[in-house]
Amino acid sequence: MKCAKNGGDQMPLAVIIAEYDPFHKGHQALIKAVRDAGATHVAAVMSGSFMQRGTAACLSKWARTRLALAGGVDMVAELPVAWAVSGAETFARGGVALAAALGADTLAFGSECGDIKALQAVASVLLQPSMNKLLRQYMKSGISFAGAREQAVQKLAGSAAARLLHGPNNILGIEYCKAIQKQHSAMDCFTVRRFGASHDSMEESLYPSASRIRAEICSGGNWETALPSSESVRIVRKEIEAGRAPASLKQVERAVLYRLRMMTDEEYRILPDLSEGLENRLSAAVHMAASLEELYNRLKTKRYSLARLRRLVLSAFLGLRAVDSIGLPPYLKILGFGPKGKDILVKASQKRMLPLLTHTSDREKLDSTARNVVELENRATDVWALCCPEPGPAGMDQTAGILTF
Repeated sequence: MKCAKNGGDQMPLAVIIAEYDPFHKGHQALIKAVRDAGATHVAAVMSGSFMQRGTAACLSKWARTRLALAGGVDMVAELPVAWAVSGAETFARGGVALAAALGADTLAFGSECGDIKALQAVASVLLQPSMNKLLRQYMKSGISFAGAREQAVQKLAGSAAARLLHGPNNILGIEYCKAIQKQHSAMDCFTVRRFGASHDSMEESLYPSASRIRAEICSGGNWETALPSSESVRIVRKEIEAGRAPASLKQVERAVLYRLRMMTDEEYRILPDLSEGLENRLSAAVHMAASLEELYNRLKTKRYSLARLRRLVLSAFLGLRAVDSIGLPPYLKILGFGPKGKDILVKASQKRMLPLLTHTSDREKLDSTARNVVELENRATDVWALCCPEPGPAGMDQTAGILTF
């Protein structure tokens, strides 16, 4: 674990990019591994109200911040929605930029392989100039982007390297390594073999996946034992009792279909992550579908993953455009911190890589591009409030302060 000087004192800071929906025992195990490796401070860059899988967060960003702080994270910063609901490459690009702005010495993550050198090697292969040509060549045969990428890596680096692309956490880790290289960051990478069930798994495990825990929360099942502490259970139970959880797009399903049916051709053309006329396929499908599930089924092909299609539908609903996530997040918004989080705030303030948002008034100092990102975030949070079992008011982003733990 790399050490960095901060005012003469050593303060190795590890940053984890996460969703924490919800924070569970596997997340806590990663934090312990990071601290055992030498990190004195741990921060998280966390998605806000909507997730990379193209769904509403089950729990609010503030409840998830409390869970993270209770679980051992020292500070939580927010990954803006345009990056949070993007594919792995854009998600990683945004997260790594914010980790750097926090002053991270190390980026930490779980992976199926637990081998950082192997993941970094694949990242380097994907950045080779010949990669794009190979990808286009393989995709012409009609296979998916993921399939084309695997074949290209196999051609350039062999089957062992290509097999690493089978694991979703390996893939995300590779994208983190790519982003670090492309952004010329000095931060190290640290990975451990992922604890417990895979991220979308519904199987029984000592470390149940977030998907399994969300399913238990939604069904009123046994979710309590999967959380790391009685404080975590108390936080989630309070959200459920208040009618703020579990949030779901099912609550606004007809609004989603209405929004997409009212979109113009131009609005479809500027959506994120389009290819091969996918916007036309979406426009046609939404005029036939009577539910989100039917819409996804009408869109689904071997070429497009369900997660990608969900992200596309969600982006359309939220009014996100391809241009919104082209660059890097233009500010660093802090959601909450514990006692040691103040040290991280000082470090981020000294680096001055991005404007630091700790008060509502700080937004007035932003340029027009950054203010647009803030407005997208505000709108997304307002929409999320309608996804709750008991719909909440708009304006929560403007009124909620930083949480302290």
